[in-house]
Amino acid sequence: MKTIDIHTHGIGGYDTHNDSTSSILKIAEIHGNSGVSELILSIYPSELNMMRHEMEIVKDAIEIQKKELDLQSGMSDYEDSRPAKILGIHLEGPFLNKNRCGSLDREVFLEPHEYTFKKLIHGFEDIVRVITVAPELNGSPALIKKISDMGMIVSMGHSEATYNEAEQGFNCGARGITHIFNAMRGFHHRQPGIAGFALTNRNIYIEVISDPFHLHPAALQMIFGLKNPEKIIIISDSVKKTGLSNSEAPLTDPSGRLLGGSMTITESADRLIKQGYDKEMILRCITENPYKYIMIM
Repeated sequence: MKTIDIHTHGIGGYDTHNDSTSSILKIAEIHGNSGVSELILSIYPSELNMMRHEMEIVKDAIEIQKKELDLQSGMSDYEDSRPAKILGIHLEGPFLNKNRCGSLDREVFLEPHEYTFKKLIHGFEDIVRVITVAPELNGSPALIKKISDMGMIVSMGHSEATYNEAEQGFNCGARGITHIFNAMRGFHHRQPGIAGFALTNRNIYIEVISDPFHLHPAALQMIFGLKNPEKIIIISDSVKKTGLSNSEAPLTDPSGRLLGGSMTITESADRLIKQGYDKEMILRCITENPYKYIMIM
């Protein structure tokens, strides 16, 4: 079955924050060389016009890639080095909580309003597959419902949501959780928060960054021990610097803040299998599970 990375910003010196379709195609090529069959490219939150510009670049790259794949389909030499097919876009914001920005620029986060949302995605409705929204913000429940009714997937993240606020987001149509435990309210025994909701609700999908740095080994054990295994999706959350140095070293800014994942999804899966996790379960987390998730649309 095809391997699918639903959350990657870039890799190998390239990312989606650029003006070049060739850079986007290079991201697909590098992921493809690592064994990734398909991917969804994540756009960083920034000013709306900048986000739209970057979405336009990705859209152009998708059209170029489609023509290339059509021309080269069936060529045996090409099959061995096929780039990952770009399925669409994930908008990681801008409707996020400034208190849980992670490595993102909190100054460009916006309040969730339908007008702003429509202005952002106008003309790109056909390629926007996933949007991360913080469900606790004023206006988020209504916007989550609107986005879901339009056939796009809402993933909740970069969030201070309580358990009840996350549950409300789910009831309004949200279907995923963006990189569980990272950039969100932590678990507390009297307030399980969005992380507690993510682990205990059997029907919501969760993204998991399983490089050596984003989650403690005990946290990974808890996730795979508690969560419905059919709803776990391993993502790379890879960035421009991913793959340029030893994957066993964290990718950080000068302050030590993590910038993104250090491994591709295939490398992460191999790592977990070598640690003793069930091979079939882990492989489903990069094949069958993400496929079912994006096919919600």
